[in-house]
Amino acid sequence: MPSLDIKSEIDSHELLNAIDQANRVISNRFDFKGKDSKFILDNEEITLASQEEFQINQMMPILKESLVKRNIDVKSLDPQKIEVSNFTASQKVLLKQGIDRELAKKITALVKNSKLKIQAQIQGEEIRISGKKRDDLQNIMKIIKDGKFDIPLQFVNFRD
Repeated sequence: MPSLDIKSEIDSHELLNAIDQANRVISNRFDFKGKDSKFILDNEEITLASQEEFQINQMMPILKESLVKRNIDVKSLDPQKIEVSNFTASQKVLLKQGIDRELAKKITALVKNSKLKIQAQIQGEEIRISGKKRDDLQNIMKIIKDGKFDIPLQFVNFRD
């Protein structure tokens, strides 16, 4: 019986490479010369640190560009409010990974409303889709991709 898993995760190695690339871009840019600006990766968040709020606003597009080059979807970013203190400014960007219960229920409802002979099971932060025909699984993949969800979804473990 064919099946596949749907999950939302970020490749940590590619994320680290994207952060390193963004730091190199900042070190070479003229408008950041002499400024202490950097991206810091810490578990589930990226911190943008600089001397002024203006520079933080300039750093976000650099980060997004580096992530896109490394095939990391920018929908997984959750930017927080910019914090300004005496001589520093910083912004935390949370990384969204995993499918929460509410979104999993929306996806399973979408699968059930598709009128295809397919079952959807929530397994922690993943969803397992199984059906009798491979074509049905491919159709449901298209339906889920067309559904506008606020996190990136990956289809893995496609088995016949």
